[in-house]
Amino acid sequence: MARPEPPVCRNFPPIADYGAIGDCRSVALISSRGSLEWLCWPRFDRPAIFSAILDRDKGGYWSVAPAGQHQSTRRYIPETNVLETTFHSSGGTAVLTDLMPVGEELYDQPVLVPDHEIIRRLECTDGTLDIEILFSPRAEYGLRAVSIQNVEKFGLRIKCGPGVYWLRTSIPVTICDGSACFARLTMRAGDTIRFSLSYSEEAPAVLPPIDDATIVRRIELSVRWWEQWARRAQYDGPYRDEVVRSALVLKLMNYAPSGAIIAAPTTSLPERIGDSLNWDYRFCWLRDASLTVRAMLELGYDDEAEAFITWLLQATRLTQPELRVMYTLYGEKPPREQELKQLSGYCGSKPVRIGNGARDQLQLDVYGEVIDAAAQYAFHRGRLEREMQKVLIGFGNYVVDHWRLPDEGIWEPRGGRRHHTHSRLLCWTALDRLISLYEKGLLRKAPVERYKTNAEAICHQLHERCWNEAMQSYVSTVDGQDLDASLLLLAWYGFEKADSPRMRSTYRAVLEKLGTSDGLLYRYHRDPAEGAFAMCGFWAAEYLALGGGSLAEAFALFQGLLGYRNDLGLYAEEIDPASGTALGNFPQAFTHIGLIGAALSISQREKGEEQLPHRPGQATRQSSDGVAA
Repeated sequence: MARPEPPVCRNFPPIADYGAIGDCRSVALISSRGSLEWLCWPRFDRPAIFSAILDRDKGGYWSVAPAGQHQSTRRYIPETNVLETTFHSSGGTAVLTDLMPVGEELYDQPVLVPDHEIIRRLECTDGTLDIEILFSPRAEYGLRAVSIQNVEKFGLRIKCGPGVYWLRTSIPVTICDGSACFARLTMRAGDTIRFSLSYSEEAPAVLPPIDDATIVRRIELSVRWWEQWARRAQYDGPYRDEVVRSALVLKLMNYAPSGAIIAAPTTSLPERIGDSLNWDYRFCWLRDASLTVRAMLELGYDDEAEAFITWLLQATRLTQPELRVMYTLYGEKPPREQELKQLSGYCGSKPVRIGNGARDQLQLDVYGEVIDAAAQYAFHRGRLEREMQKVLIGFGNYVVDHWRLPDEGIWEPRGGRRHHTHSRLLCWTALDRLISLYEKGLLRKAPVERYKTNAEAICHQLHERCWNEAMQSYVSTVDGQDLDASLLLLAWYGFEKADSPRMRSTYRAVLEKLGTSDGLLYRYHRDPAEGAFAMCGFWAAEYLALGGGSLAEAFALFQGLLGYRNDLGLYAEEIDPASGTALGNFPQAFTHIGLIGAALSISQREKGEEQLPHRPGQATRQSSDGVAA
């Protein structure tokens, strides 16, 4: 039985009610009611000009929808990030198309287009409807109103900090109090209305027309671009549509100008409604980005992988061999965490935060994830550039010198450092992959004997002190007794075989302690509980596919997890087990990475293919009885 909805939530759409559009520079969230309620321009981490998702009164929004009672259905045009919302009323039907054109590269010949643009086109396809439009942006995350002026031949100019914003429409609109626009009209079958909201660093000399033929052409070009990108996915196994949709979500989070990959396009969507577990995810976590690269490589998206590797070299140049947990889109240290007191928060969940305090944490697992991603890239291409070899050796030397330290670990708790099993596992992974690269001739002048000695020492500690004999399970910390879902990754990284007695008993212990009756997993025990961590459920499905269970069990769990996506195929970070509702930032790269990985492993198991194609090493892994594996 679902928990009663808090009164403050009745004014907020569910998190899963939103769809995402983007241009690989920023993402806008649009509700099923046609209301655009989140947009940071000109890039993911800049202040929002629409943020009603975090405050219904002060946040600002842009609504295009029928007046009065109506229903809506929606979809992405297949294999694209172009969103269609169909409104149904007693009098008629209309289709709203929303998109951000990706850029000039869409066009067959040079065309003058804005640097950043949102196109919205509404077509009445049947009957008659009364339509209302309300355009109400706000500056600096709702801190102040904007100024809107009508400029002849250009449209409406919005003064909103640096840069130049223009709203152009195919219908007359009324400016209200100088800071919002309103229109109401009747549409009949065949009628269309069009909108273009654009941003440029400088005032343009001219803007492209928004007649219907031009707008339709630009929509068609965007559809073609996304279709061509989606069809590059080298995957023909079960759940192809779901895998491609997840790849499209990950592509939205790829910041094309630099190659960085963000964790999510939003901030402060709560992990627990009405509480303070609200974080800013609009930065490049090396862990999340490295996992994204692996998923992209396995699907055949080499360009995205290469762009990230190039970004990695540049972003970490000033800190090498030390790695930060996260970086900005251009490789800088993220801003300090601060609270936006002007916003009430989603369903009253305060504080609303920008910046992220985890920027100062030590998370040793990032070395393993980065080195593993680079290893996948090198094995895929059959070579590794000299500069990258030097950088990877530096990272490996850092691991050798620091793996014994306590750290904050993968889940980023703010209660101090501990000796985390997962961090030890990824330190082992880092050295194991470097050894494999060396042995295959892709890494030269590496202190490989030093790597082997330390990898064996980590291996011994994992087997002896991260295994709890009384519990018959691996545990979260050295000599500890707690469990967390990252223990399932001992098999994912190839340290333990999925069907080993230790992994099978660890899986049972994790399910008993952290699992729900519906196949979801909490990442660790917390009182009061947050939502179940969506990616962890896919980790469990992939563990079963890797040999920890039967193929039928893996299929069943995967199929059950698909029931928690929204109608567009999007996942948030977490899921409320009691109600099935989405929690946390949205859409979340981590969850979609998990879906892709689980589907790939299920497909490989079904075809009888090698189950560990993306774990190239295992040069130093030993079984728990000390026999080399």
